[in-house]
Amino acid sequence: MTIILDDEVYQILEWQHRQAPKAPPTLTLKVRQVTTGNVYERKLQGNQKLTRAETETPTVQYLYPDGDMYNFMDTETFEQFAMTAEVLGDALKYISEGDTIEVMMYKGVPLSVEVPSSVVLEIGQTEVGLRGDTQSGATKPATTTTGLVLQVPLFIGVGDRITVNSTTGEYTGRAE
Repeated sequence: MTIILDDEVYQILEWQHRQAPKAPPTLTLKVRQVTTGNVYERKLQGNQKLTRAETETPTVQYLYPDGDMYNFMDTETFEQFAMTAEVLGDALKYISEGDTIEVMMYKGVPLSVEVPSSVVLEIGQTEVGLRGDTQSGATKPATTTTGLVLQVPLFIGVGDRITVNSTTGEYTGRAE
């Protein structure tokens, strides 16, 4: 649930309502400030009204970068808009042109993005695996076309498409 506290938009991660004997009720919230990503614990009076933030999460397609802005298109309305690198954060390393992601928007302003848990990326640069280096599980560093640096098996080469876990940034397999 997304709420407004002190004119800021927060996502509730955990909550606990307590009613101690002979004491007023309290509401303990673990919240993430959507704009910064910082997590706080807030204690409120148990009878305090919370204001729900009317957010929407449209699915958008990444079109192209333009300087320090990144252009997207809503897949339903076909409206185009731009987002800054600060809003996108680490998601930039996991999206290529044409990929679709979900964006949390509040009053038409993008607040945060949600990347699929598994993404397909192309290897842009890596070293050639040494012949005879057949140690079980041996890896080498590689850089994807999006700029993500990760460890991949020795048989992966430039131009190969791989599957990456976007939460850990780890190689999970070859893509079809």
